[in-house]
Amino acid sequence: MELQVPHSYHLCSAEQCRNMDSRTIEEFGIPSFTLMELAGTRAADFIQSRSTPNDSVLIVCGKGNNAGDGLVVARLLLQKNYTVHLYFCDGTEKLSTDTQKNFELVQKLKADKLTLLAELPDLDNYDIIIDAMLGTGLKNEVRSPYKEVIQQINNSTAEVYALDVPSGLDSSRGQILGSSIKTDYTLTFGAQKAGFYLNDGIEYSGKVILCDLPIPNNYREKAAALIDEDWVLEHHENSALRNHKYADGLLYVIAGSEGLTGAAILACRSAWEAGLGGVVLITPHGLLDIYEKNLIKIIKKPIGQTSDKSFTEAHVQSVLDLIKEKKGTVLIGPGLGRSKSTIAFIQGVLAQLTCNVVLDADALFALSKMDEWPKPTNSNWILTPHPGELSTLLASDISNDFDRLIQVSSKAKSEQLTILSKGYPGIVGTSDGDAYLTTYETRIFSRAGFGDVLAGKVSAYFLKTNHPNMACFLALLDGKYKSEEALEYTSPNQIDPEHLI
Repeated sequence: MELQVPHSYHLCSAEQCRNMDSRTIEEFGIPSFTLMELAGTRAADFIQSRSTPNDSVLIVCGKGNNAGDGLVVARLLLQKNYTVHLYFCDGTEKLSTDTQKNFELVQKLKADKLTLLAELPDLDNYDIIIDAMLGTGLKNEVRSPYKEVIQQINNSTAEVYALDVPSGLDSSRGQILGSSIKTDYTLTFGAQKAGFYLNDGIEYSGKVILCDLPIPNNYREKAAALIDEDWVLEHHENSALRNHKYADGLLYVIAGSEGLTGAAILACRSAWEAGLGGVVLITPHGLLDIYEKNLIKIIKKPIGQTSDKSFTEAHVQSVLDLIKEKKGTVLIGPGLGRSKSTIAFIQGVLAQLTCNVVLDADALFALSKMDEWPKPTNSNWILTPHPGELSTLLASDISNDFDRLIQVSSKAKSEQLTILSKGYPGIVGTSDGDAYLTTYETRIFSRAGFGDVLAGKVSAYFLKTNHPNMACFLALLDGKYKSEEALEYTSPNQIDPEHLI
């Protein structure tokens, strides 16, 4: 299934944005001044939709093209009878060419409600502050006088709008370059920036509004894409129509050991609630009584002797023979434990499974102990690590979300599998090297048990769709719906994994 993600959900690096702008100007022939006019117009339209001419507006400008965008907004708001004050942090000399041109146009209006300020005023006198200081070209730490202005804006009570990117935020990585505007709205131009959804960008970018520009589609680039309900469900429904029905088969869950039976219970219940025809829990025989009491709707297949309460190497062939009885998808890992014999069991099973497989928890640990990953060429794998498991799995220190995005994408492509990296944001790396990010609050899933619930959902959708990427997208969207529902009634720290099943 080829996923055609609308460009409005593409996430771009600063360099990609500059490339797209440059090609649109130089190759396609739309002048930079025209693009600035369009960007400012769309930003002004949005600001007007949330305000009235009675609101007082301060636009804080730098010297580059970001200031030019702000001047377009100033001109259009003045035409709608807004009171607009302009403050240039570093004076009005040596403005960029297009910014200088727009500065002259604003002055030509000779509007009574326009004031050019010589120094930064008391910011509490304004209803709206528009950040037009520093754009995507910023690479080094913010210096004076911008640093002090940013701090004062962040301390103000006004509603803050950033044009294109919050000044001081690395638009590729989402890291603060010394100091950054913390905005209510980011009105971004041409394409969304990856940094809005990584690291500090999540907190500092506010609500992101795309002000699209006429960039030819064949010039568009992307570093990642957002997992959005509209395009995911559209692709899912189209795929279902083509196939007429979901893939047949059972979900086999290989999970649980003495003291860790809760993980298997949560994963099985979560998968069952996704509407599967059959979920089979493969369990050490000694744990059967626990599951008979707690998993009434789940088929239980005990392995080994009644004294066995964890899996060992001796159980490998019995488990493989059981899975061969009827085709299906396998979830392996939740609550299996990390004894040497269990690790050997997991490694032995993984090397011989030729079906779709989801690896979670202890299966990921067992995989990390191998020099080479033993994925059969005709098997599709989804790995679902939390941050600690990911570092162990990749044998790498992952210092920030941008680093996580790069490493997940690279590893998924090199190993030809799918990695769902749990965290805030959730990141899905695919076998073709593409990456996808969640846009909702995922920190509530950091408590014990939530990972088992997600693994169950991913596995269920993998069985239904036979598509690893779509399985991850649907499971993450399911988590979004359930978390929103749960948060309406309780605080994040009170949510129990059972409520998300």
